[in-house]
Amino acid sequence: MRRLDALLRRTVAQGAAEITADPERPESFTLLVEGTAQSHVDLADPTRLEFEYMRWLGFLIDLAAEPGRPLNVLHLGGGAWTLPRYIAHTRPGSRQRVVEIDEPLIEFVREHLPLPKNSGVRVRAGDAREVLTGLTEDSVDLMIVDVFSGARIPAHLTSAEFVEQAARVLRPGGIYAANLADGPGLHFARAQVATAQTVFAETMIVAQPPVLRGRRFGNLVLAASTGPLPLRGLARRTASDVFAARVLAGTDLENFVAGAQPVNDAQAQQSPEPPDGLFKG
Repeated sequence: MRRLDALLRRTVAQGAAEITADPERPESFTLLVEGTAQSHVDLADPTRLEFEYMRWLGFLIDLAAEPGRPLNVLHLGGGAWTLPRYIAHTRPGSRQRVVEIDEPLIEFVREHLPLPKNSGVRVRAGDAREVLTGLTEDSVDLMIVDVFSGARIPAHLTSAEFVEQAARVLRPGGIYAANLADGPGLHFARAQVATAQTVFAETMIVAQPPVLRGRRFGNLVLAASTGPLPLRGLARRTASDVFAARVLAGTDLENFVAGAQPVNDAQAQQSPEPPDGLFKG
């Protein structure tokens, strides 16, 4: 694998995109869009996940089925395809589709951070919800939603109607997982859990304690399914991780939701603006 320059830049649909090299690891890179870190990849070791929420999603992927079993996975939001690389490495033979709205960004990543040959990953340009609506029902084992416009989640990907489409495409017992971002008050995250609960039988959320207490802005991972979720295994892994986190489910999750109401298309709003510089590279 050739070394990339320390910094690559290109104008994409969302603005200025950059790929920066990790000075301590020759095959590790961070993708930024408009200064916001979108993805980190290690081309030499796809199992190395740097962002905390990516690590939690990696644990969920590990526990979604018996080790090594191929999965059919839909990724809404592309970035630099960190988790598709992880799944291709840990679950060879998986069929994966990535939907990314920014076609110039796809080409930028494809040129400088290409996927391995025979990865089983197909990347296409399109709006996440429009593509989701056109997919066959009961066709996906795992759906990962990680869509940000800048540093905010678009409103049309936060409603009950969107989650209903996700549930339609998932196979029975399939898992829906979404990366959220919220701060003090956690109004957005609480409403997202309430929205998922209108569609799925079981829900949970993962975050670091300071975020759950509303003391700082940060990422939360929401997971939901019509069947049982791997709560105990995920709780063990997240608790002992370098980015230690809690898993809330059952009564703890109901206390977290605390009467928040689900949102529909007419009410949906994008996620809150993070503090200046929080997700900047």
